[in-house]
Amino acid sequence: MKLPLASLSGRGAGSDPPNRFEELALELDAEEADGEPGRRETLYFRDPARSVLTRNRSPDVGFDWSLNPYRGCTHGCSYCYARPTHEYLGLSAGLDFESRIFVKEDAPRLLRDGLASPRWAPVPLVLSGVTDPYQSVERRLEITRGCLAVLEETGHPVAVITKSRLVCRDTDLLASLAARGAAHVTLSITTLDRRLQRALEPRASPPEHRLDAIRTLSDAGVPVAVNVAPVIPGLTEHEIPAILDAAAKAGASAAGMVLLRLPWGVKEIFEDWLRRHLPDRADKVLNRLRDAHGGKLYDASPGHRMRGSGPHADQIRSLFMVSARKAGLDRRALSLSTDAFRPPPATRKPSLQLDLPLG
Repeated sequence: MKLPLASLSGRGAGSDPPNRFEELALELDAEEADGEPGRRETLYFRDPARSVLTRNRSPDVGFDWSLNPYRGCTHGCSYCYARPTHEYLGLSAGLDFESRIFVKEDAPRLLRDGLASPRWAPVPLVLSGVTDPYQSVERRLEITRGCLAVLEETGHPVAVITKSRLVCRDTDLLASLAARGAAHVTLSITTLDRRLQRALEPRASPPEHRLDAIRTLSDAGVPVAVNVAPVIPGLTEHEIPAILDAAAKAGASAAGMVLLRLPWGVKEIFEDWLRRHLPDRADKVLNRLRDAHGGKLYDASPGHRMRGSGPHADQIRSLFMVSARKAGLDRRALSLSTDAFRPPPATRKPSLQLDLPLG
């Protein structure tokens, strides 16, 4: 597949669309914003969060509590459903989301205090659920690792979801938890086509690296699932059998899938990406999405938004189920135990200040 170069190097979005909550919008081109054409500098900001345990109330998501060490994500996936969360910060769901990152440097201490609360009843905790806990800056800041260390110390169950091979750095902590039935990892794989992946998810790990991560974790005794997500109708659904087969051979023991979700302004960002990168396929993809959502690009109705409906959506699900059964991955969920949990004493020390380049 021949793909043109992105207009901004290493970025999924092509612009900063207006924030739907703001009456005024300031538009800068790349040169005006960062002083160099075709480049958007990544800036990191301290997030003064007072809690990191977030309750999920969506009936479509299979967990109740999550922890997100970062807001925004440098992976820059053009389709990311989490992009609109940056609008609550007064920023854009476009380039701002992938280049203006908020860091919860106090997350390990806040997590420890949350688990120490007498009101906390241990339930599986998801890392992260919104943005990737293993984006590039995690290599230096180790905030996710700090949170995992707290979970390992207390025996608290955790499910990690990521697109990054960096998760292998924490194999020691994950294996220790897994030995007590308290950890599993899900690697999301959208495509095995390296060139397509680089355009779709410009700063995420290549698909072969994700398969390597499945192998490394599985060999260490950590249960691993693969999530074929998102499935993009008219573009990637034909890869479902190959992704599941490759993941099974690497050591995955379960699988899931999610149809592409385009809430709020993500619709415009993804359509712009399609027309810049795949102009000959754009209408086919968009029409198939409309077929799966009752004539719209997205329908957020509970029970529908992650599955879609109609003949083509049904065909995709059938292909997934047949392929998963053939690969031995028709187990849809990995279990976690709370038996090993022992609450920690709450900390009273001031938080550690990390050396962040502030914008």
